[in-house]
Amino acid sequence: MSEPTTALVPPASAATSAMLEEVRAGLARPQKELPPKYFYDARGSELFERITTLPEYYLTRAERALLERWIPGWIAELRPRTLLELGAGSASKTRLILDAMRAAGSAACYAPVDVSAEFLAVTAERLRLDYPMLEVRPIVADIAVDFALPDALPRPTLYAFLGSTLGNFERAAAVHLLGAVRAAMHAGDRFLLGVDLRKNPARLEAAYDDAAGVTAEFNRNVLRMLNRELGADFEVDAFRHHAFYNPAACRIEMHLVAERPLWVRIPGVGVIAFRAGESVRTEVSCKYDRAAVEALFDAAGLRLERWQPDDAGDYALALAARLP
Repeated sequence: MSEPTTALVPPASAATSAMLEEVRAGLARPQKELPPKYFYDARGSELFERITTLPEYYLTRAERALLERWIPGWIAELRPRTLLELGAGSASKTRLILDAMRAAGSAACYAPVDVSAEFLAVTAERLRLDYPMLEVRPIVADIAVDFALPDALPRPTLYAFLGSTLGNFERAAAVHLLGAVRAAMHAGDRFLLGVDLRKNPARLEAAYDDAAGVTAEFNRNVLRMLNRELGADFEVDAFRHHAFYNPAACRIEMHLVAERPLWVRIPGVGVIAFRAGESVRTEVSCKYDRAAVEALFDAAGLRLERWQPDDAGDYALALAARLP
């Protein structure tokens, strides 16, 4: 998992049509798959919050500890006037960066980027109350597709992509996303990335298949969401949660496996057949080391300036500048 970037967009004709098209395309592939963004309806977001407190799920705690330790010094040195955050969500850890910017006397603007205009509006209003000196400029965009970032921002700007969310993107898509950030950056701007590191597969798999079964329930929740939003008839309890580390791709994969032959009807899509043992992949979560992050940055026109892993080697913050 990565941290949720939004609550589910409230149903509307355009949003429902886009969802139907994504679901149709994903379930037609040889390896059936669903976009992980559909985990995060209200119940899915609540389940993820429970996951972040589980002993097996170290990612959120590790990233927050790194931000608390290193961000005040980095911000005091770089003195960014704008923080632009991709997939901002509720902006909980963002406040650590904003507090450091306020302490450095450089805070001028916060530009959260998210797919849900309604969710952004709520987040923006809360931040305006807590940071009255800050201009908050919400940007509605789906970072999983082509998007453009504004140029007219107070500079220098710190672009941030936290929560290990880059890991949800296949390599080509990750390079494309990073390239879009590079295209928006000016000289003096920086890009801050949070990444989950490669480690013992058993430790990784435990983080995505906890003993209490919360992640399994979170995974199956995507089927409940499709039943509710699209009128599908998935038999939720007929699918088993399966999470495993794929060493060839250096990533965790989450699947829902049909326990018996099933036929699922989705209005606007049709009837989808599942063989017993056939799965739908609901998420990939790529894991990195320094060399892998440097390769992604180089392909996107970025240069790694600072690499800060935690003491356990679980997680790292990467800070990059644009290549000329």
